[in-house]
Amino acid sequence: MTELLVSVGVLSVSVLLAEALRRAAARLPRGSPGTYLLEAACTFQVCCCSHELKLLGDARQLELPASLGLTFAVTLVHLLSFRGASCNPCGVLEGFCRGTRSPRAAALLIACQFAAALAARQFAASVWALGLSGLHVRHRRFGFRCFEPLGGTVLEAAAMELGCAFVMQAAAINELRAPCVAAVVTLLVYTGGGISGAFFNPVLAFSVQFPCSGHTYLEYCFVYWLGPVLGVSSCVLLVEKIVPFLSGTAQKPKTQ
Repeated sequence: MTELLVSVGVLSVSVLLAEALRRAAARLPRGSPGTYLLEAACTFQVCCCSHELKLLGDARQLELPASLGLTFAVTLVHLLSFRGASCNPCGVLEGFCRGTRSPRAAALLIACQFAAALAARQFAASVWALGLSGLHVRHRRFGFRCFEPLGGTVLEAAAMELGCAFVMQAAAINELRAPCVAAVVTLLVYTGGGISGAFFNPVLAFSVQFPCSGHTYLEYCFVYWLGPVLGVSSCVLLVEKIVPFLSGTAQKPKTQ
């Protein structure tokens, strides 16, 4: 119980630190570096929390219902505090393809996300180095490393990431309420966590999974970068192009 309370404290500190950065970003004029600071703050939050949740999960500190309940609660906090940030390169790329973001803005946002992911990795390692709980002490002795994060083959893991990203994009298109989205995320984590970790977010996987040994960097890129990008792209193509075409509701070009 003590280790769980310490981990909840770490999660709370991560959220509060990110909230302080969000408040600082809100004071900056719109269209300024505040947009990038907001993106970095939210990405930092989700990555820090995922590091601690993964540590709890790997150590088998919680029973399955408690673990899923904590995942749901943390995800709901993320969704309620993001304030328009995507925290996912796939979302930024989607905006770029739709013409709502310039190439420069998209590149800067993705750069901010990866910088925040690296900062979250260092923050988590620094917190664990303090040895606030027995779990952190054991992980520190282990060298802050994880091994073999994939529970299936590379193709199986990539397919799982693709499927998870597809479902999440469908939820985003249908504009589900935050509790419903949190429930979808929890279900996906339960379903795909044992195969790929169910991250369906390239920058989050970069922060949490890429330091793990067991596979090459290119294999991780294939699973955690290509899988989600294909999942989001296929969902958008299906929902906005193929289904309207097959149902006869696709908009026809206007004639002069």
